[in-house]
Amino acid sequence: MSDALNGVDRVTERRLLAFGTVVAAVATAGSLYFSEVMGLVPCELCWYQRILMYPLVVVLGVAAVEGRGSAYRTVLPLSILGAGVASYHSWLQVSGAASSCTIGGCASVQYRLAGLTIPNLALIAFLLVSAVVLAAWRLDR
Repeated sequence: MSDALNGVDRVTERRLLAFGTVVAAVATAGSLYFSEVMGLVPCELCWYQRILMYPLVVVLGVAAVEGRGSAYRTVLPLSILGAGVASYHSWLQVSGAASSCTIGGCASVQYRLAGLTIPNLALIAFLLVSAVVLAAWRLDR
């Protein structure tokens, strides 16, 4: 972390990273709720999104505790790739295009929350995490 950061910036950086941790944790808990409690079967693209989201809870949590805005090096590849997969998944659902998913129907909509499908919610979470970690990195520079 840069020595040029003053106390207010350090607190802001940690709060941003903590918020990112909460977003990733809610997304993780939500995905587990959908599959384990509601019994929805995750499709292939959902699994890829889970693989990219779950480690963000730990990475962002450690970064928040240690105040490391430099965590963007680990977080951004996961969150940007996750946003790409979630975007494609959302597009499949909107377009009704046939997909080559081997597990479940990636184009089918299993659940809506406030008009948003599960991939839409994942996309929002990945974008929020990306924005938060970029803001924390700007403070760390």
